[in-house]
Amino acid sequence: MSFEVEEKAVIELEKSLRYIAALLKQKGREILTSYPITPPQFVALQWLLEEGDMTIGELSNKMYLACSTTTDLVDRMEKNGLVARIRDRHDRRVVRIHLLKEGERIIEEVIKKRQHDLAQVLKNFSEEEIMFLEKTLKKLHQEMKKE
Repeated sequence: MSFEVEEKAVIELEKSLRYIAALLKQKGREILTSYPITPPQFVALQWLLEEGDMTIGELSNKMYLACSTTTDLVDRMEKNGLVARIRDRHDRRVVRIHLLKEGERIIEEVIKKRQHDLAQVLKNFSEEEIMFLEKTLKKLHQEMKKE
């Protein structure tokens, strides 16, 4: 009997997470309409902000895109002054994508707006609920990264 309850809970959790992810994505795209970047460019800039300089291949792997698609993405971001291609100091054959100040500024602004929107939703939660949610989601993320 407990397996059935667990299975139902898993089904409901998966559905809730999917719906939340879709709403976050939709709201994020609405915020991006005020900026000169596309959603894939936003994701690329986020990776560069969080992980630092990386090659086209590394960025492609993070974004689950073909290298040619990522190259086109980086070309457009470079043209708009968001990133720069920098030769590796240790191996001149390696070219890394570097986040420029304008790209960093846009990402930080967009993330602040997303955080503000989330804060508005969380006004209906108690401090304990918020702390529990944060702790539980962090644990879920850690467990998912293991797989």
